[in-house]
Amino acid sequence: MTTLPRPLRHLRNARLADGSIVDVELSGSLVRSVRPAGSTDAGTSATATTADAASGAAADTLDLDGFLLLTAPAEPHAHLDKALSWDLIDPPMGDLGLAIDSWKRYSAVMTVDSIADRARSQALAMLQNGTTAIRCHVDILQGDQPMRGVQALLRVRDELRGIVDIELTALAGPTVPDAHIHEALDLGVELVGGAPHLADDPDADLRRLLAIAERRSRGVDMHTDESLHGAVTMHTLAEVVRDWPASRPVTAGHCVRLGTLEPVELDAVIREMVLSNIGVVTLPITNLYLQGWEHPVSTPRGLTAVRALLDAGVRLGAGADNVRDPFNPVGRSDALETASLLVTAGHLTLDEAYAAVSDGARSVMSLPAAGVAVGAKAELLAVRGGSLSDVIANAPADRYVVHEGRLVAQSEVRRQIALPAASSMSEGAPTVSITQQTPSAPAPDPILETR
Repeated sequence: MTTLPRPLRHLRNARLADGSIVDVELSGSLVRSVRPAGSTDAGTSATATTADAASGAAADTLDLDGFLLLTAPAEPHAHLDKALSWDLIDPPMGDLGLAIDSWKRYSAVMTVDSIADRARSQALAMLQNGTTAIRCHVDILQGDQPMRGVQALLRVRDELRGIVDIELTALAGPTVPDAHIHEALDLGVELVGGAPHLADDPDADLRRLLAIAERRSRGVDMHTDESLHGAVTMHTLAEVVRDWPASRPVTAGHCVRLGTLEPVELDAVIREMVLSNIGVVTLPITNLYLQGWEHPVSTPRGLTAVRALLDAGVRLGAGADNVRDPFNPVGRSDALETASLLVTAGHLTLDEAYAAVSDGARSVMSLPAAGVAVGAKAELLAVRGGSLSDVIANAPADRYVVHEGRLVAQSEVRRQIALPAASSMSEGAPTVSITQQTPSAPAPDPILETR
């Protein structure tokens, strides 16, 4: 169980991505007003102490002078059950096939507790950096205890309820029986997922999984065409789900194959996707790592066709996917890293890149609109910095994270930099002293202690 952190009412002196400085008033989990900073008396909480009011540090107020205030990131495609296992497994570096083989061997000996411990650590690391909603694909495992991962993630989801939202997708490989998928859904997993491109008959496996989702009235989130070559199953996905109701969302992750298609073929596929309202999740760090090993010269980037998808109006989210496991040995659990990669490897603008990890991700996940707008959900991230380019480039660690109008994480960094010896400084050069101080603010109530 967790102790809910203290609710906030006022955010003062916050800089927005357009450069404006505003005061934001929250009402419960929603944004109530956004006004130019200082244009109204934000006041102090009626329940604040006299000392709090006198110091301007009311318990329900954050002074965000020096911080950029953004919509909090959402992670539309995580693998919390795999995360942080690289050092435990010590797998060979290589492509998707090698990663799958390494994971299968290790997953045979995992316990529910060990999976939960890694998943919890990973979810908290993401929360610390600003992610307040996570969609996690959880493997239905081989052997006589196929629900170990599901049981572990259900536990973590319940433990962290109130500070981060976790939604689960049953990741059913081609050999997973239908009965195991139904069992996972019965236990509380929300969505049906899989990796049909790994099957001997990708179309048949995709139709099998979609039939289960339709029978259970569940949405789907499929690993789709995660290769540089082969069939394009997106045609089948778009065809089957075209008449599905909006209450049954459809997401396609990876979609690497789209990035290899010639314009005429790509345009035809994208038209089908638009008609079927399929959301796409691009996963730059993992696909940059896994794809292209067989091409030592002119190595392809392995991303989906992000520019064409955005230009056509497809809902596009972006995530980190795997973090420090056989599918990706690195990763900082930070949506700003994903945004940076979309700029450098995907050639998106700074605004487009951050939108993909925030508003776009929330759209793909069927979450309500959030951010600094009246009536929006108060899912917010404040990062020390003066502009969007500054925070995406530098990913400053000084941050405040707000979930449902409550302060759920706060990070502060102290730095000391040695000055050069007097003998090496230019004669007459002034002594330089630099102090960086994070504005005082109420820390969240104790939740879970991490070290």
